[in-house]
Amino acid sequence: MKRNPVIPFGLIAVLGILVMIVISAVGTNQQEAIEEGDSGEQSEEQASSDPEEIFQNNCAQCHGSDLSGGNGPALQDVGSSLSKDDILGVIQEGPGAMPANAVQGEEADLVAEWLSKKTGE
Repeated sequence: MKRNPVIPFGLIAVLGILVMIVISAVGTNQQEAIEEGDSGEQSEEQASSDPEEIFQNNCAQCHGSDLSGGNGPALQDVGSSLSKDDILGVIQEGPGAMPANAVQGEEADLVAEWLSKKTGE
């Protein structure tokens, strides 16, 4: 009894075509979501209101999760030398290697106020 050697190749071809159709459908749905502006990022309504959480998500990589510094300066007592407005200016301008506007809008204001209360005590 001889088996037909074309059958396995035919099955692989059919499965490959089905996979391509599924991937195309998924890609089309993602393209529609992008065009509608659903980028998956937080909107203004969903923005965090916890300044410490905002700091951990955006600033802790350089300033340390405990504000002790690292690639960026320590911020444990930044409030004793800079006011809220000064800190907000630093966040917006991004001096040195710090990126400008790493935190924006109301979140930047919350982080600046929170850091201004850090006096090293």
